[in-house]
Amino acid sequence: MSTFVSDTVNVMNRELKPVWREPMAVVFAMIQPLVFLGLFAPLLPQMASGSALQWFVPGIVAMTALMGASFTGSNLMEEMQSGSHERQLVSPLGRPALLVGRALKEVVPMLMQVAIIVAVVTPFSFDLHLGGVVVAALVLSLFSIGIGALSFALALASKGQDWMFWTIQQTLLFPALLTAGVLLPMDGAPRWLEVVSTLNPMTYVVDATRALFAGTFPADVVLQGVAGAAVVAALGLWVGVRAMRRSS
Repeated sequence: MSTFVSDTVNVMNRELKPVWREPMAVVFAMIQPLVFLGLFAPLLPQMASGSALQWFVPGIVAMTALMGASFTGSNLMEEMQSGSHERQLVSPLGRPALLVGRALKEVVPMLMQVAIIVAVVTPFSFDLHLGGVVVAALVLSLFSIGIGALSFALALASKGQDWMFWTIQQTLLFPALLTAGVLLPMDGAPRWLEVVSTLNPMTYVVDATRALFAGTFPADVVLQGVAGAAVVAALGLWVGVRAMRRSS
């Protein structure tokens, strides 16, 4: 266990070095969510409970977590094509640690992006509830770990074929966002769409994030969000570790 932990920390530190060297890359990865925020926010109707940003911003934060983590498999694709990944496989590092360390690294850029978004919207009639934001960030951290692990598993399964990775990633990304109610509420959706939304773990993560950003702590909603994030994390790590063990 001590070897696994030390290997995981070493891998995570290695993966974080590019983040520390080029922190602006974290901002560039947020271009699409920020475009959504800039274009959609002015169109939102005023809500009786307050600014529409209180509803919309948590969805954008969850979108940022999903998109940022789901893109990271492309980094592994580059390492596979350059031969760096194969050299790591024959190193003394344990293969599970190679996957877990990479997945844990996803938490750091996600937290940086959450801080940037909150800083940008707070001057614009957005009520900041710091305690709720911190708890929501913890839930999203768990979610990001799972999504990152799934992205790495997809990169391993694609075996260096970029088109396969991006086709599958893009095919799954936007349905997951839309059925989670990130951009539009699911109230009044067709029955089949409600069923799909219910089966989407991200739905519960988004609901919990919205409740926490509003400064409320409804136990049932928050626990469902934690459970949804935990399911994604457990599934992602299980699939990712299996894929890494079989990698050659």
